[in-house]
Amino acid sequence: MEQKLSKKSRKLEVLLWSIALPGFGQLLNQKYVKGLLLVGLEFIINIMGNFNQIIILSFHFRIEEAIEATNYLWLMFYPCLYFFSIWDAYRDAGGGKRPFAYLPLVFSAYFVTVGLIFSSNLTLFGNLIGPMWLPILFLPIGLGIGGIIQWILLKVLKNKTDAND
Repeated sequence: MEQKLSKKSRKLEVLLWSIALPGFGQLLNQKYVKGLLLVGLEFIINIMGNFNQIIILSFHFRIEEAIEATNYLWLMFYPCLYFFSIWDAYRDAGGGKRPFAYLPLVFSAYFVTVGLIFSSNLTLFGNLIGPMWLPILFLPIGLGIGGIIQWILLKVLKNKTDAND
């Protein structure tokens, strides 16, 4: 029981550190080259995309300034880097054994990117949401669609397996 709890705790630790900063989970998993590469890419994309400035401006609800500060060509790399880093660290820690377990995070990366693309002109109740908040609002859509596709694929495979028996 304690060993099982320890493994779950380890996967959660890696997952949470990966959410905090891409590459940290890999470093905890002793995948040093991959971890340092991901941390380096995080810094490059963050700086070139002006992401920290966007975060600060967005928290102050200065959305038009956040949009002006955004370097979309750089920042569009961020969602894929971010969600890949989370998935990779979690998988290396022993998680994600279920078939198609990666799909919710893959679709999250897709939908967060789409949210970023439309963040400069999509409004909600007449208000711009901006390059930080709109991608976050698209995250549950990606998780949900990825989860539904995973569920469908598991059902299809189960039905094919049952039919072959």
